[in-house]
Amino acid sequence: MHQEKSLASSAEAEIIALKVLGFLASEPERLSRFMDLTGLGPQAIRASAAEPAFLGGLMDHLLADETLLLIFCEEHDLEPERIQLLRRKLPGAALDL
Repeated sequence: MHQEKSLASSAEAEIIALKVLGFLASEPERLSRFMDLTGLGPQAIRASAAEPAFLGGLMDHLLADETLLLIFCEEHDLEPERIQLLRRKLPGAALDL
């Protein structure tokens, strides 16, 4: 693997997290579950979409559900390990990710 591809950046992490948001929003059940678990409504999600900590929370949500993670990774041609690596680049990441 090329070094550039192995290095994760916070910009790449934010882009992937926004893709996660789109992925969740593309299926009403996925988005509804996210809103139920977080207590956030559509307006709060829109208002928070540019916040790095919120983007980290989106990635946490994805990483907490292996089935969802694998579907997302397949649709976006990513390895689940890449999501874990990118999650570390956003605020609030657990140290054991």
